[in-house]
Amino acid sequence: MNILITGGAGYIGSHICYRLIDKGHKVSTIDNLSMGSKKLIPKEAHHLNCDISNFKVILPFLKKNKFNVVMHLAAFTSVADSLKNPQKYLENNFDKAKVFIDLCLENNLDKFIFSSTAAVYGNLNSFNNVSEKTKANPNNPYAESKFKLEQFFLKEVAKKNANCTILRYFNVAGADLKKRTGFISKSDNLIKLICEVATKKRSKLIVNGNDYQTKDGTPIRDFIHVSDIADIHIAVAESLTMSGESEIYNCGYGEGFSVMDVINAINSIIKFKLPIEIGPRRKSDIVYSVANNKKFLKKFNWKPKYNNLKVILESALEWEKHNQ
Repeated sequence: MNILITGGAGYIGSHICYRLIDKGHKVSTIDNLSMGSKKLIPKEAHHLNCDISNFKVILPFLKKNKFNVVMHLAAFTSVADSLKNPQKYLENNFDKAKVFIDLCLENNLDKFIFSSTAAVYGNLNSFNNVSEKTKANPNNPYAESKFKLEQFFLKEVAKKNANCTILRYFNVAGADLKKRTGFISKSDNLIKLICEVATKKRSKLIVNGNDYQTKDGTPIRDFIHVSDIADIHIAVAESLTMSGESEIYNCGYGEGFSVMDVINAINSIIKFKLPIEIGPRRKSDIVYSVANNKKFLKKFNWKPKYNNLKVILESALEWEKHNQ
């Protein structure tokens, strides 16, 4: 396949690039490097350094190349930052993306994979694993921008007889086991922060609230290894090239770990107690976010390779040490 990835210099995008190239596919990326880094892009990938809304640069590029699938990952992703700068998230994640999608559709690109988020479900105040049938109720500007683009995708691809698979990620974590890529940017990703404390880059971990109605008072999340997320994209891309469909799938393991579960797991790996401090709850934090992933597993007969919290933590920790 010949794949175009927006946000290919980012954490998840670069992993997808490597996994595609490992499997013999051809990859091009579009990334303005505002959040990612050129050093994360595989040397075998062709990189276009520009904003996704820069039609003067992108239009001739699309005309020159024939891509099988477009994977759209380029976005600002911090919930905390979106609460401070909601307009920035709407403009970047929705308005600019619309320009790019329209350009693709006008140039006969009709198969898309969109990187969305489980945050679109909002805070359900439930301890049931969430399915794709659950009504979306985004409760922060980041999630709102993603949900708006989901709706735009589905509306536009239906008009143009195109196809878009929407992947709602749960908590993506870990790093490439060959240490080729991983998190480098500042992030509010729990496992990234834990690894920064474990490697003495940060003095302590702030646990945002320990008074939730859970077994230990801390929120529960479904952590999925980034390499499994990358493999999910490849499975979907292969399916799209065979027979197109527009569908939404949850991307998680269907198993939840609390913040304290993760801290205890890292403590057993590093052989000392991670310094922590209990802080206030964060606005719009979700108590329980675990995927019902049966729809994806049934459709693709997919089996994860890295479904193990210890593997996720060890790979993230090794990358953090490597990226000193």
